[in-house]
Amino acid sequence: MHVRELQWIEPVTAMRCLAHRPHLTFLDSAARHELLGRYSYLSCEPFSTYMVADGQASWNGEALGDPWGALRTLLARYRQEHRPDLPPFQGGAAGFFGYDLNRTLERLPAPAISGQGLPQSILHFYDVVISFDHRDDRCWIVSTGWPEQDPARRSERARRRADEFVALLAGPKTPRNGPPGTAGAWHSNFSREGYIAAVRRVIDLILAGDVFQANIAQRFSAHLSKSFDALAFYCQLRSLNPAPFAALLRYGRLIIASSSPERFLKLDGRQVETRPIKGTIARSADPRKDQRRAELLVASEKDRAENTMIVDLLRNDLSRVCTPQSVEVPALCDLESYASVHHLVSTVTGELGEDQDAVTLLRACFPGGSITGAPKVRSMEIIAEIERVAREVYCGAIGFIGFNGYMDTNIAIRTVTFDNDLAMFHAGSGITAMSDPEAEYQETLAKAQRIFDAFRAETSGAC
Repeated sequence: MHVRELQWIEPVTAMRCLAHRPHLTFLDSAARHELLGRYSYLSCEPFSTYMVADGQASWNGEALGDPWGALRTLLARYRQEHRPDLPPFQGGAAGFFGYDLNRTLERLPAPAISGQGLPQSILHFYDVVISFDHRDDRCWIVSTGWPEQDPARRSERARRRADEFVALLAGPKTPRNGPPGTAGAWHSNFSREGYIAAVRRVIDLILAGDVFQANIAQRFSAHLSKSFDALAFYCQLRSLNPAPFAALLRYGRLIIASSSPERFLKLDGRQVETRPIKGTIARSADPRKDQRRAELLVASEKDRAENTMIVDLLRNDLSRVCTPQSVEVPALCDLESYASVHHLVSTVTGELGEDQDAVTLLRACFPGGSITGAPKVRSMEIIAEIERVAREVYCGAIGFIGFNGYMDTNIAIRTVTFDNDLAMFHAGSGITAMSDPEAEYQETLAKAQRIFDAFRAETSGAC
């Protein structure tokens, strides 16, 4: 491995230097936080690509079969030691795991409507990563030399590739653009009355004993003008709705812009952490009203029960792959505040078993319980029945699995996908027996508001 420390450069500035390169991945801690938003990562020009479509994995177009076993095998091919003096992502696989990978894990009905027809997963294997430590204002080029297996050739490649990335950072930047462009009329797969009826249907299923809760989302879609600039949109989004687990993926015609506040799974050595969000209330511009809303959320019996049920589900998921008695809940229903909403967030931790790794951890917990419901399998059946449209990237995960075994992923909420001239995003709410259907509908709109604002913005964001 060749490591080169650079003079500090803002990650978004570096991203603009690489934005025109193939298969850009930008894992962006747009909201700074000592623990949650300390690191950002940037890469492009992967040496290989893993993809899942129709439940089957492929490697550079070659069919592999079972996606989870294939991914473990591929990552093991490039195994390397972890350097504790660097940010955790030191080369590896990065990209997205779509929600619809759930059908590779359980026998579930396919949604009636396929959405944009995206792959279920794309992970690019990156030999070079630019990593940023926001706490210390330090950044590095980490160049692994993969896929070369011969040590001498690998060392030579690592240095050459580091030189190439230094040149890219010194080269021209993608210009700062104005407003992203225009989107046509937005359409949802639910009318207001339809969503309220869906909530009532879920409440009936809860009272009948089918589930304890289920997360139901509405999907918004719009066609874009020919001049629409997804990079400018992402800049608007991260400015209006900064989040610790944001991301921009530019994979050819497919572009994903995420401003997620939620961590799905982090693996740091053998230590596992997940941070489910359940419980949301819209913020107010009036400080007194905003404080009162936060207090109401913290005191809400319905929201606390919703959060606690998902904590129990995640404890069970982690217990499948963690050492006995290691799963703990160090924080339950803590308040976190973001640009447009307050959330209740819990933290669940554990120690990964010796015979387990990042892929088996992900497989045991996927998709995240906070965006399905409990019990998970029945909740996913209900989601497919009621929503009818494929979630695709939404409520899957975006992040990395390193060649060193480390992992960090978000829950892909507050996330927009662009495919050619079509933009789509979802916003959902967790339904329990205590749900007020109108309030649940308004919660989805509160979660969607900053995304709509980013599309309507008339001035360019901070990028």
